[in-house]
Amino acid sequence: MSNGDKRHTVIISDEAVQMLISHARFLAQVSETAAHSLIEEFDKKAKSLEKLPKRNPLLDDPLIPTGKYRKLLMAKRYMLIYQVKGDIDYIDAVIDCRQDYGWILR
Repeated sequence: MSNGDKRHTVIISDEAVQMLISHARFLAQVSETAAHSLIEEFDKKAKSLEKLPKRNPLLDDPLIPTGKYRKLLMAKRYMLIYQVKGDIDYIDAVIDCRQDYGWILR
């Protein structure tokens, strides 16, 4: 396998899993289908980080170190926040973009 074909390992934090569950639970109050779609899209997006984790833009926030986190939009209004360290990608949060998420990064 050449360097370009090397897959990254994706690690999802317990906190990110709990955030995803919370968002899905909220959506399920309106539509179980939407909740299932959110989880399916999360799985798809997380898996996509195995191949090209640096394709997504850096998260630009004056309160976090420059270049620490990347963001990946999903399901129109949610965002995966992750970091790439070597060949391991750490998903640290799943947030609703309509909310102030700066607190999560401090």
